[in-house]
Amino acid sequence: MKLTIGSDHGAVELKETVKAVLAEYPDIEVNDVGTFGTESVDYPDIAEKVCADVVNGRSERGIVLCGTGIGISIAANKIKGIRCALCNDVYSAKKCREHNNANVLAMGGRVLGRGPAEEIVRAWLTTEFEGGRHQRRLDKITALENK
Repeated sequence: MKLTIGSDHGAVELKETVKAVLAEYPDIEVNDVGTFGTESVDYPDIAEKVCADVVNGRSERGIVLCGTGIGISIAANKIKGIRCALCNDVYSAKKCREHNNANVLAMGGRVLGRGPAEEIVRAWLTTEFEGGRHQRRLDKITALENK
C-alpha cells in the first residue's frame, strides 16, 4: 500500500512516531510531504498535498497531523473524494474504517501521547471497510459532495 503523510509544525514529532509505526509494515510505502521542522507552516497546505496524492491515486490512504488534528481534518474534508476522520482513540479508528471507509486519518500532536497514537495508527491500518449498508451511506456522502 502507498500512503502519504504530512504534518504542520505542531505535529512534526508525532509524524516521526507514526512513520516508525508505518515502518513495521513492509508492504507500506510512505511518501512524507513535510513539514520537516518546527518553523510555522499552514496546515491547509499540508492537507492539500496529502489529499492530492490520495485523490489522484498516487496513494491509497493518507495521514494528516497538526496540533489538535481539528484544523487539518477540516481542510482535508474540503477536498472532493476525501473521507478524513479525526481519531483520538482506537475504537474511532476502527469504526471510521469499518463504517466510513476513511481514506485519511487525522491526529493531533498536542493531543495524543506516543502510545495511544501508535495504537490508533495500527488499528486504522489493519481494519477493513465492511461495505453492505455502510456503502449506501458513503454513496449519500458522495452525492452531497457532488451537489
